[in-house]
Amino acid sequence: MAVSQELLDILVCPKCKGDLTLTEKQDGLLCGACKLCYAIKDDIPVMLIDEAVKVA
Repeated sequence: MAVSQELLDILVCPKCKGDLTLTEKQDGLLCGACKLCYAIKDDIPVMLIDEAVKVA
């Protein structure tokens, strides 16, 4: 089971409150403004700034 569309519609980046998009592999949420990727583990987004990965 993947992250529901309802959840994706209400989630925002915890750092800048910007919109998030699902990665191609559907294993993370990307913030275009902060260039951070928040992992999705066991269908649960890990929305901790300290655990986010910086992307180019």
